[in-house]
Amino acid sequence: MSSNINIIPFGGVRENGKNMYAVEVDEQIFILDCGLKYPENELLGIDVVIPDWNYLREHADRVAGVFLTHGHADAIGALPYFLDEFKVPVFGSEMTIALAKLNVEANDKVRKFNDFHVVDAQTEIDFGNVTVSFFKTTHSIPETLGVVLKTDQGNIVYTGDFKFDQTATTGYETDLARLAEIGSQGVLALLSDSAGAENAGQSEREKDIGEYILETFKYTSGRIVVASVASNILRIQQIFDAAAQVDRKVVLSGHDLEKIVRTALSLGKLHLPDEDLLIDFKATKELQPEQVVILETGKMGEPIKSLQRMANGDDKDVKLNDSDLAFITTTPSHAMETEVQKTRDMIYRSGAQVKAISDDLQSSGHASQNDLQLMLNFMKPQYFIPVQGEYRLLNTHAKLAEEVGIAADHIFITSKGDVVNYDGELMHLGQKVEVGDTMIDGTGIGDIGNIVLRDRRVLAEDGIFVVVVTIDRRKKKIVAQPKITSRGFVFVKTNRELMNQSAKLVADTVQDNLDNKEFDWGHLKQDVRDKLNRFLFEQTKRHPVILPVIMEVNQHARKMNKKKKQEQGQESK
Repeated sequence: MSSNINIIPFGGVRENGKNMYAVEVDEQIFILDCGLKYPENELLGIDVVIPDWNYLREHADRVAGVFLTHGHADAIGALPYFLDEFKVPVFGSEMTIALAKLNVEANDKVRKFNDFHVVDAQTEIDFGNVTVSFFKTTHSIPETLGVVLKTDQGNIVYTGDFKFDQTATTGYETDLARLAEIGSQGVLALLSDSAGAENAGQSEREKDIGEYILETFKYTSGRIVVASVASNILRIQQIFDAAAQVDRKVVLSGHDLEKIVRTALSLGKLHLPDEDLLIDFKATKELQPEQVVILETGKMGEPIKSLQRMANGDDKDVKLNDSDLAFITTTPSHAMETEVQKTRDMIYRSGAQVKAISDDLQSSGHASQNDLQLMLNFMKPQYFIPVQGEYRLLNTHAKLAEEVGIAADHIFITSKGDVVNYDGELMHLGQKVEVGDTMIDGTGIGDIGNIVLRDRRVLAEDGIFVVVVTIDRRKKKIVAQPKITSRGFVFVKTNRELMNQSAKLVADTVQDNLDNKEFDWGHLKQDVRDKLNRFLFEQTKRHPVILPVIMEVNQHARKMNKKKKQEQGQESK
C-alpha cells in the first residue's frame, strides 16, 4: 500500500523569512526548518513573527523531528518557541546546531533542552517508511544542507537557501554528484529556494567578492566602518582576511556578533589570519584611523540602523567623521531599500563616504535564475513547489520551471496552510488548514493580534483623547464637568475652542443618558465615543483613540458619612 503524503507550508511562502514546512508521510510529520521573520514597519512594537503551529498541536505525537538547513534566523529563529511545546529531536550540521543551541540557551523556558543531533552529507536516518538524508549546498554560512525525505513514492527534496559557486571553499561547496544521484533516484516533489528568482544575471563568485573587499580596504586611507549581518560567516571571514592583508585591526561591535564569532572560531568554521587581529574599542585610541576596521553587525536591518546612530552621533563608541568610509557589505531586502537610501544621506551629511557591495556586484547568497534552473534539471521533479519568497518571486520561479519542461499543472504556488496532497497517483491541493502568524512582543507570545495592532497604528497616526466625567446617578446630574486630556492628537493650548466644544458635547451626551429611564453604563460610554468621534472627525479629519472615563459618586452617602463623623466628634467631647 502506497504512502499518503501531505506537504504544508507554515511560513516562507508569499513572505520574506519564517521558513517552515511540514511533510506528512502517513502517521509521521517531518518539520523542515523552523524560522522567524523580522516585522515590517506596520507591525508596531512587534519584535519578531513566528509561524502559527496550532495544527501541529493537534498532532503533536506525530512530529518526528525538526530538520534544519542552515543557521540563519529565517531557518532556526523560531526553534526556542517550537521546542517549548514540542519536545522532539533537532537535526542539522555542526555549525547549524551550534547556532541553534545559542538561540535555545538564550530562552529561559527551553534552556535545558539538549536533544540535538549533528548530521552531515553522509548521514541517513531511518524512520521506518521514510529515510532522511542530506546534501551539501553553498550559502553565506558554512555547512548548509538540503534535506531529502525518501518515501516509497519517490524523494521529497527541500533545498534550503542555496546558490552555485564553482570557487566555493571547503565548508561552502555544493556536491554536484550527490545532486545528480538524488535526481536519478526519482524526485516526487521539489521545494526550492525562490529568494533570488528575479536575478537574471549570475550571482557573483565569493572569490570575486573577497577581492572586491580587499581592493576597498587597500584604497581607503581612513577608518572603515563595515556593516554586515552577524550570521553571514563567509562575509566576516572575508573582512578578517582583507583587514589582515592591509595591516588593519578589527573591532567587533553588535549584540550577536561576539557569540557567533566565538562559536565559529571554536568550531574551526572561522579563522583569524593574525592572532592579534581583534581588538576592543579602547585599543583603537592608540592606533591611526587607517589602521582600524569597525565591524558593525546585527540581525537583518540592524547594521543599517547602527550606521544611522553613528552618523547622528548617537552611538556611544563611534561617531562618523569626514575621514571615514561606511562600507555596507549586506545586501538589503526590497523592504529595506528606502531605509538604506535614507542612511546613505545621513552618512554623507556627517561628512563620511559610503560604499555598498550591491552597487557593483550581485552579492546575493541565493540562487540566480540560471542556478534555479540548474537545480531543477538536477532533480527533474514530477511536482514543483517554489518556496522562500514573496508571491512575485514564487511566480517567477514557477515560470522558470515551465521553461525547463515542468508542466504548469504540476507546479503549486502555495499559501500558508495549503495542503498539497499526493494520493499515490496525482498531487493536488487538498483541504486547507488554518495557519496564521504568531507575534512576539517582549515576553508576550501570541497575545498581540490585529485589533491590538490596529489600535497601535491609530495611536501612532491620530493619538489619544481621554475624557473624564464624574456623575451622581441618583440625582441624575454631573458632579464634575468633563476634563479632557489629549496626547498625539492636537496641541491643547492652541485648540482651546475645540476642547471646550468637546467638553460641552460630552456633558450634553452624559446628561441625556442620565435623564434616560433605562440608564446603561455600556451605552453611556459608547454614546460618548460615537458622538465625540463624529465631532472630532468633522473638525480635524482624524480618528483618535477615545477613552471615556466615567466615575460615579453618591453624594447622599457622603453627607451621611459626614453627619456620622460630626456626631462621633460631639460624643467624644
